[in-house]
Parts: sequence; C-alpha cells; structure tokens
Amino acid sequence: MEVLPPTLSSACEQPLLYDGTTRLYMSYVCPYAQRAWITRNYKGLQEEIELVPMDMADKPAWYKKVYPKNQVPALEHNKKIIGESLDLIRYIDTNFDGPKLITNDPQKQRFAEELLGYSDAFNRAMLDGLRSKGPVTAEAVAALDKIDSSLSKFDYGPFFLSQFSLVDIAYAPFIDGFQIFFAGIKNYDITKGRVHIRKFIEELNKIDAYMQTKQDPEVLLALTKKKFGV
Repeated sequence: MEVLPPTLSSACEQPLLYDGTTRLYMSYVCPYAQRAWITRNYKGLQEEIELVPMDMADKPAWYKKVYPKNQVPALEHNKKIIGESLDLIRYIDTNFDGPKLITNDPQKQRFAEELLGYSDAFNRAMLDGLRSKGPVTAEAVAALDKIDSSLSKFDYGPFFLSQFSLVDIAYAPFIDGFQIFFAGIKNYDITKGRVHIRKFIEELNKIDAYMQTKQDPEVLLALTKKKFGV
C-alpha cells in the first residue's frame, strides 16, 4: 500500500521544478484530479509519478507560477506542464508504460469520444440539479438516464466500453460522488431504477486503482454542503 504524502498548504515550500522528477499536482478531494490519480495507479506508475497534494482552500502561492491556470490536476513531465484532466489522462496513457486504457476498436473509439465529449455537460446538469430548490431537476434525471443507457451499449461488460477504460476513469469520480451528494442533499438515490449505474459503481469498487483514491464520503458530503451553502 502506497503511503500518501501530506497535503501542502500555503506555508509549504515548492518542490524543485524540472529536476527530472515527474510530479502530479493534485488534491485528494478534487474529482478532476482523481481522474489523473486513478490513471496513474491503474498503470502502476506509483514509483514513476510523484503525488504533490495541495489544500485547494489554502493553496501555495508558488503553484500559480508552476501552472498559471492555478487548477488541479497538472503533470510535470519532461520539463513541461500538462493540465486539463481529460487531456492529462490521455497523456499519461500514451506516454507511460502499463495497461493501455484506449481501445483499438473503431466503433468503441467513436463511442468513447462521444462520451468524453459529453462529460462536462453531464457534470453541469448534475451540479445544477444539486443546487436547485425542490425536487431533482428533469435535466439531472435525463443526464442519469443517458449514462445508464450508455453503460448498456456493450452488454458483455459492466463498463462503458465493456472493459475498463479512460471513459470509466473520466466518469467514475463524478458518478460515485453524485451518488453520495444526491443521497445526502436531495434524499435521492441515483441508482434506483438504473441497474447499469448500480453495477458500474459495484464493479468500480472492486478495482484497487480506484479504491486507493477514494475519500471518506462524509468528508466529501460536508465539503459539498459547505460549497453549496446547504
């Protein structure tokens, strides 16, 4: 089991930039950073890619010089910085050893691109549904139904492309998180009547690379309630 490094606050010093070490700047509680963290773990890159976890509420000032967008995740590799979580998980899959997370099947590749392109819209619909007053919005329900249907396209496996891939990594932190948040804030079970989403979450929880990145659901729920003023 990997011993995780402590979270860096504004008082912490910057690691020496471009010293040959490959570093993943991230937050333990950020789902976008979790995408890159899962990819790193699944490919067995714990020794190759060092984690640099940060407190996003008390971020070190030096990080903005490392990555001017001042967001996580970002990867320091070969004297450059790569950001944007969907770009980053592709980069890690392409440029490092380990099991490949991109399919060679043209039909699945097209479906993968469609789903990756939809992920931001899915997250927006779900976040808007959490923020809304009253019952869960029709847009959030439709987004969940679309994902449940998408998970059944290739019916010989529990994941989007049947086998675990970058598409699953893109959605995993959000689907799992929304299950917690909708139950805790809206008293709504996102898996009810959606057997494919339920199976997806069950199978995710059997993957060590994913489980190694999971945080206390009560902590995540408390952070989300604070963010939304609930």
